[in-house]
Amino acid sequence: MKMLLKRYKYFLGMIIINIVIYALYPAVGQKSIDITWNNAVEMLSIIPPIFILLGLLDVWVQRETMIKLMGEKSGILGVLIAFFLGSAAAGPLYAAFPVAGVLLQKGSKLSNVLIFIGAWSTTKIPMLLFEASSMGWKFMITRFVINIPVIILIAYITGKLLNEREKQYIYNSVGSI
Repeated sequence: MKMLLKRYKYFLGMIIINIVIYALYPAVGQKSIDITWNNAVEMLSIIPPIFILLGLLDVWVQRETMIKLMGEKSGILGVLIAFFLGSAAAGPLYAAFPVAGVLLQKGSKLSNVLIFIGAWSTTKIPMLLFEASSMGWKFMITRFVINIPVIILIAYITGKLLNEREKQYIYNSVGSI
C-alpha cells in the first residue's frame, strides 16, 4: 500500500488540491477539474503511441547500431541524426523524455541525446511550418538558424560540465526506470 501511495503521490496530491479548491471556490474548482481532466485525456492519447514506438525502437534497433550511429564516436553523423529525430517528431516535449531514455539505454552519447531534446523542443517541422505561415519565412529561418548552433553549444557545454561520475549516474538512472 505504501509503495502504491508513493508511486501515485503527485496524482493523489492533484486530486486533493482540486477537491480543496472546489470546496472553497466552486467556479474556480470546476475550471481546475476541467483543465486537469483535459490534460489527463491529452496525455493518455499521446503516451500509448509513444510507448509503442519505444518498444519498436528497443526491439528493432540493436545497441551496437545505436552506438555506431549516435554513440561516443559518432561525430557529426550522431549530431545530424539527433537533429533529424528531434525535428521530425510530433507531440509535446514530455513525450521526448521516454525516447531520450531509450536512446541513452541503447548507448547514445549524452550530448546527442541533449541535441535530440533541444531539436524536439525548438525545431520541429510542424512548428516551423506554423511559424512560417503566421510570422513569415524570414522569422522562421532566422530563429531556426540561430537555434541550431545554440542547441549544439548547450549540449556540448553540458557534456563538458558533467564529470564522468555524473554522466554515469544519468546512464544508470535511465537503466533503473
